[in-house]
Amino acid sequence: MRIRVRVALAAGALTLLGATTAPAMATATDKGPSSAPASAKPTVVLVHGAWADSSSWSSVLERLRADGYPVRAIANPLQGLTGDTAYVSSYLSTIEGPVVLVGHSYGGAVITNSAASDPNVKALVYIAGFIPAKGETVGALASQSTSDLHLEYTAVPDGTDVSIDPDYFRDVFAGDVDKTTAADLAATQRPANAKAVMDPSVQEAFRTIPSWSLITRQDHAITPDLQRSMSQRAGAHTEEVDASHAVMISHPATVTHIIEDAARSTR
Repeated sequence: MRIRVRVALAAGALTLLGATTAPAMATATDKGPSSAPASAKPTVVLVHGAWADSSSWSSVLERLRADGYPVRAIANPLQGLTGDTAYVSSYLSTIEGPVVLVGHSYGGAVITNSAASDPNVKALVYIAGFIPAKGETVGALASQSTSDLHLEYTAVPDGTDVSIDPDYFRDVFAGDVDKTTAADLAATQRPANAKAVMDPSVQEAFRTIPSWSLITRQDHAITPDLQRSMSQRAGAHTEEVDASHAVMISHPATVTHIIEDAARSTR
């Protein structure tokens, strides 16, 4: 049964305490010595957040590839921070040589945790992303934001899925994207399990790995002030752009620029 609820994520997080246990974790494998040439460009790994999928990186991916970067876009499971971290960590274990790990929105929380277990990750890039400290949840961080996300909750076998009411998707997520594209994004959005906002962060990879953060000044999903405070706490190199939460779609050149800035630092 689907219940439409138009409340802030903070309130949503409180009502989702009944979520069930996390999904089984992917198993990481040991990596041998890297065979990548020392002069090779790092592999850029792109991790999307909630209510999006890997295709949201398409324009950024094309630009990075044209500039000679190996690129991977991971299908983030969106089933909870614990399991999603294990999944991304397992994926990273298959990549040889230096990695620039990029996370959008909730994907920022995932990279903060998964990068800590992989010495090949040389830079972190947060694109309108959550940057949780150890012990924090995405829900607790979101409670500091005043945005009304117009969320819908759907009971599923493994808990509760959360999505944005399609009627409000453009207002919340993609305000600077044309109406047709925004409608397509709303129709194809991937719901996130409630555990995505309830699982606590257990690592702070930004303490030891240089980080960059792109702050979106027209964001109605994660307010700019919250993005700034998290970025400052992480000691990230920051840039700002007049863009919505869907900045990788509306401003792919800007997103590509900050990723390549981070990549150049690894060489």
